[in-house]
Amino acid sequence: MKKVILLLLLVMAFTSGTISLAAAMEPGMDDFETETEFVNYTEKGTVLEASEIVERPEDYFSAQDVTVRIDSGKFKGEINEIENVLSDHAYYDIIVEEGQKVSLMIEEYPDGSYNLYISDYYRIDSMVYLLGAFILLVVVIGRSKGIKSLISLGVTISAVLFVMLPLILRGVNPILVSVITAVLVTVVTISLVAGINHKSISAIAGTSIGVIVAGVISYIVGNQANLSGLSAEEATMLMYIPQGIQFNFRHLLFAGIIMGALGAAMDVGISIASAIDEIHKANPRLSSRRLFRSGMNVGKDVMGTMVNTLILAYTGTSIPMLLLFMAYETDLSKVFNLDVIATEIVRSLSGSIGLILTIPITAMIASYYAKDKRVAKKTEDTENEVI
Repeated sequence: MKKVILLLLLVMAFTSGTISLAAAMEPGMDDFETETEFVNYTEKGTVLEASEIVERPEDYFSAQDVTVRIDSGKFKGEINEIENVLSDHAYYDIIVEEGQKVSLMIEEYPDGSYNLYISDYYRIDSMVYLLGAFILLVVVIGRSKGIKSLISLGVTISAVLFVMLPLILRGVNPILVSVITAVLVTVVTISLVAGINHKSISAIAGTSIGVIVAGVISYIVGNQANLSGLSAEEATMLMYIPQGIQFNFRHLLFAGIIMGALGAAMDVGISIASAIDEIHKANPRLSSRRLFRSGMNVGKDVMGTMVNTLILAYTGTSIPMLLLFMAYETDLSKVFNLDVIATEIVRSLSGSIGLILTIPITAMIASYYAKDKRVAKKTEDTENEVI
């Protein structure tokens, strides 16, 4: 129990530390002095009335007459009649109906007056309901381990949002930050879920090495292939952020590959370490070599589906682009040579290689620790102490 309590205290300290660091490093309004006649911000609103879409050929657009109520902020409760302009483009148009929740963009002027328009659908409520269902299922099915999984998820989110991203935004090397974040997340997550024992140590070591290998491979191949790191539209937009930081976009790409491979590598690492631990408990007479072979057999089965999962996760968002290539019958050699496609291929294959290497590394470490008498004695004492 002492080790469990100590681990929980460390998790709390880590989480509070990340939040404090984020608060200290968060850029304030003083960092970006701008001279504007008004301030922009968004609030939640509700559509009280919405007309049919009216075509206006003379103005080259269509529109809705909408009555909205502001549901948050200093103007909460105020009702406004606005014109919801539509461009006849499915991506940009926000077509509303009565009773719908929307996000309102408010332009407030120094004299207290304001203009507002509908900027988007309000989606937070739906995501909160989905999050609640997720938490409920994790707790009901997982019980104590489910609660630990939620804690580790909170630590992971805190590490990414409050440490990794702010440090990168401050100009720290993205690869270094992502490697450190990945190792810390791995240690906390696996220790919380599996406890502090030879099983978790094996999974942590195998996962960390596999993820780092994935990053190294992507770094080498990415440089040789002259990947720009600018294949995503968001990466290009980073060139114009107010902080004025000159990013190394290749390093951002490699950092993303490391973090993207982390989840799958942790799954593989803990699966193999747990399997070897259970096999050893069922038959303590098995040798390290036999345990290693058993771990490899389990790993091969896991690898068959996990590699597909990783590659499909990377390529699933590229379906519209692939359809475009097929629709215009683009030559495959040209398709694979494009920066955006080559980036996804390097991302998928390097992550998969790191995932595959996690299997023998974890199996080797776990089989060694399982037969180490000193480690076995410490584990037995720990388990008796918890009981």
